[in-house]
Amino acid sequence: MRIVHTIAELRQALAGATGTAFVPTMGNLHAGHLSLIERARKARGPVVASIFVNRLQFAPHEDFDTYPRTLERDCDLLRAAGCNLVFAPNEAELYPEPQVFKVEPPAALADILEGHFRPGFFTGVCTVVLKLFNCVQPRVAVFGKKDYQQLMVIRRMVQQLALPIDVVAGETMRGEDGLALSSRNGYLDASQRLEAVALSRELSGVRIELRRGRRDWSAMEEAAMQSLAVRGWQPDYVAIRRRTDLGMPTNGDALVVLAAARIGATRLIDNLELDVAV
Repeated sequence: MRIVHTIAELRQALAGATGTAFVPTMGNLHAGHLSLIERARKARGPVVASIFVNRLQFAPHEDFDTYPRTLERDCDLLRAAGCNLVFAPNEAELYPEPQVFKVEPPAALADILEGHFRPGFFTGVCTVVLKLFNCVQPRVAVFGKKDYQQLMVIRRMVQQLALPIDVVAGETMRGEDGLALSSRNGYLDASQRLEAVALSRELSGVRIELRRGRRDWSAMEEAAMQSLAVRGWQPDYVAIRRRTDLGMPTNGDALVVLAAARIGATRLIDNLELDVAV
């Protein structure tokens, strides 16, 4: 596996390559990321992973400065997973001047849910992903379903800009207790880690209620949020939405339930595609 730090080195390493599969990450890798590498290997071309903590998607009060940088460990994991090339630029390499050209995703998709609570987040995500796409020029890009809204925004960007990239979704990886794997799980202390599984359990509870025939969306969402709150969480949202565009459910829709909540100082997100249609 080769590790490069500049765009020039990256392009030289990929010169003449076809069918490149790309997995963008911010590092601090876990088994969920490695499952995306495994999914990328199925494309049967060179597998490239990027490691870059993107300032543009962090609000001033968020954890950009303290986000774990674990490059050596990450590269060891990627090497063992069968990655061929790691692109690990520093900030000056990817943003040699202020990034004043930015990608503004549509408000109807990007200013709801995560975008409502993290204004500008998806502008930062789309801008860095498009820039990384231009650097790597992949045929396939793999994103995890745990960041469900992000996956949808990226897919829409690729479609709208006619990029020759197949965006592939990787399933959410979970611990034995059901907690979705996340780099931010490392912020949890022992008691918070035990409690953190309550988030996925609330999503499973929504699925059970839907299977029983409940369709009072707002009441179900509010009940799940209250259940988290009484356990000491600070919920931002629990939302039952259409899978197609994250709009409110209508007749015949396939559904997903999404949630975000803080336990202590750590904000966790999760989602569950529902095997129930309206």
